[in-house]
This record gives sequence, C-alpha cells and structure tokens, in this order.
Amino acid sequence: MTTLTNLQPTPVIDETVRLLTEHYVFPEIAKQLADLLQQRLAEGAYDVDSAEELARSVTADLQSVNDDKHLRLRYHADPVSSEEGAATLESIRRDFDTSLGGAPRVELLDGGVAVVELAPMLFPLDWAAEPLSAALTLASRARALIVDLRNNRGGDPDTVAFVCSYLLDERTHLNTMYWRSGERSEQSWSLPHVPGARFGGSKPLYVLSSDSTFSAAEELAYDLQQLGRAVVVGEPTRGGAHPCKGWTVHPHLEATVPTGRAINPVSGTNWEGTGVQPDVPCAAAKSLDRALALALVRLAG
Repeated sequence: MTTLTNLQPTPVIDETVRLLTEHYVFPEIAKQLADLLQQRLAEGAYDVDSAEELARSVTADLQSVNDDKHLRLRYHADPVSSEEGAATLESIRRDFDTSLGGAPRVELLDGGVAVVELAPMLFPLDWAAEPLSAALTLASRARALIVDLRNNRGGDPDTVAFVCSYLLDERTHLNTMYWRSGERSEQSWSLPHVPGARFGGSKPLYVLSSDSTFSAAEELAYDLQQLGRAVVVGEPTRGGAHPCKGWTVHPHLEATVPTGRAINPVSGTNWEGTGVQPDVPCAAAKSLDRALALALVRLAG
C-alpha cells in the first residue's frame, strides 16, 4: 500500500490537470474537469490513504461530466517508468506473453465454421502481426468465420486495420481519427496486401460482443458492421471511442487522457457512450452458439 507518507495529492492533481488542459480532445470539458479537480483538492476530497484510493476517487470525478471511460487515473501495483506510455506497455506485455500474442483460440467448429478469439486485447501491431497473421491465415480456409471479441478490452487502431484486411477483398476506408494536436484528421484503411491468406470479403462473418468489449475491439466490430461485412451477435459493448495516451504522474499512478475521437465514414459518428449495438442481441454466454447456428443456416441456404 502506498500511504500518504509518500503520496501527496497536490502534485498528482496539478499534473493531471495540466495533461487534461493540454491534451484532452474536448478542450471545453477539459476546462470543466480541471476546475472540478482543483475544487475537490481544495475541499480535501483527495486526502486518502493510498494511491489506489486516490485513483478511484479521481477517476470517478474525471468521468463525472461526459462519462468518458478512457479518461482515468490508473493505479499500478508495481512502480512504473516515468516515460510516456511506459506504464501501459509494461502491463500489457505480460498479457501478450500469456495469450499466444492475442489469439488464444483458433478452432474449427461444425460445418466448416471457424472461430478465432482475439483477447485480451489487440496488441501493438509490431508485436501482434505475426500471431494474428498465423491465426487468421489458419482460419482463412473456413466456410464461415466467427471472431470472438467478448473478452477484448481494446488496443491499437493499426491492429484493427490489420485484422480487417484479412476480412475484406479490397483496400477499404475503415475509420477517420480526429486528433486535437494540430486539429488534424487521419484516415485508417485496410491494407492492400497481407502476410498469409485472407478469409476475404464474401464468406459469412460474425463478430461476438459483450458488455466487456471495449475501445479498439469496439472499433473492429463497428467498422465491420458499418461496412455491412459482419453480423454482430451478443451484447451492447462498453462505449469507448476515444484513443488515449498515458502519462505517469506518480510511481504508481498513470493518467490516461483521450487525444482524439473516431469518425466512421459510413455513419459519420462513433460508438462513444452508446456502445456497438448488436445486430442479433443475446446474452454473451450464448452468442457463440447463436452465431454458429446462424452460420450453418446461411451455409445450408
């Protein structure tokens, strides 16, 4: 436990306020939140006994205005590097090494239907390209494919585009990201070429979702749904469409601040706050069976 003997809330709040003010994709809300955090600090609301408690309290305040689930003060049990983004990278590297690189399950089900589970996240593409290519190439010969995102908490937008590239035939505009820095927009497209074999853009494709599916995993489901490429089966997702960066503000605390927002070229909007709405709603626990049944009916037809 990190106690107040080495946890002073004032520098943590001051640095979090600075990061919010400089980087948050919505400057007006950043101002509101900065004022709120300073007010709560003055009231003594952050005079707590541990870094973990401080993280909980500050996160609740950060999300109190527009419920942006990417806007957080994250607690890390082990001390983390002060380098930008290092806290997140250190924590996800352990997950990468224990999940076969983010593709823990590739299985052939009845009737030539394959399932590929992508979990617990879509890791940085320079790590994940090889295992994802192997998994998707292996599944490319299936008659229909189910991509299971029920336990995927997000990750790298470049990895979203990489996965989509295996599920489409042509180079396709997937998403546009608006960045506050420089007020610029950046388009995301599927790749013209991929390592290995594509499943392609014509065979039946289903995506499984749950209320734990978040961030970049939501983008993967949303992009494919908006293109009319996939049928989403399961539960509405968590609703986080703002890519963020992380800054260490204390040896055990990381402020994650969204620096951009997604704009889908088909819908003109995104899934922030609403989540991706499934085409076939059902309990997440039953969604694999439901998708398999749908695939078998379609293949038989």
